[in-house]
Amino acid sequence: MTHFAPPILDTARLHLRLVALEDAEATSAMMTPAVSRWLASWPLPYTVAMARERIATAREQAASGQGLSLAITARGVLLGWIMLHRTREAPRTATLGYWLGEAHHRRGYLREAAGVVLPAAFDWLDLDRIQASAHPENAASFAVMQACGMTFRREEVIHAPARNRDEPVHVYAVDRDGLTPPSGTVRT
Repeated sequence: MTHFAPPILDTARLHLRLVALEDAEATSAMMTPAVSRWLASWPLPYTVAMARERIATAREQAASGQGLSLAITARGVLLGWIMLHRTREAPRTATLGYWLGEAHHRRGYLREAAGVVLPAAFDWLDLDRIQASAHPENAASFAVMQACGMTFRREEVIHAPARNRDEPVHVYAVDRDGLTPPSGTVRT
């Protein structure tokens, strides 16, 4: 487990840093039906209080080396989140999740962010594998996964607390040695 500050990452267009309580209002406002529909654990309505609680938990997870939740920003504006959390079954494996507010879709931001976050997360969390899952119809999410070198591993059914139902997902993963090279910078 690491005992140093979470990474701060920069790309040509983006600045990624640990989520902060100041992100709560923007996070709540961006969690619309078009965003939440693809996310298993981000329900609607998503209140500012819920955002503050998630941010506090994310910061605790980062402090303990169990997760990394970064705000994706550009020119000081919050665009969305990218998150990794260790799995209970295999502590050297983390699950990746991400989302952007609707106004920021279809601009390549998630591919750009994931390209620098994954290498940093492998090192910062000392991981062997990162996996991600998405609904079978979420082609945009699969494009992000594939751009990072992730490959399809399996289909499964997960419980989506955001909608209180079970839903199918496709699981992709990448091992440390299978990553696509990063295109940004890391600061600690």
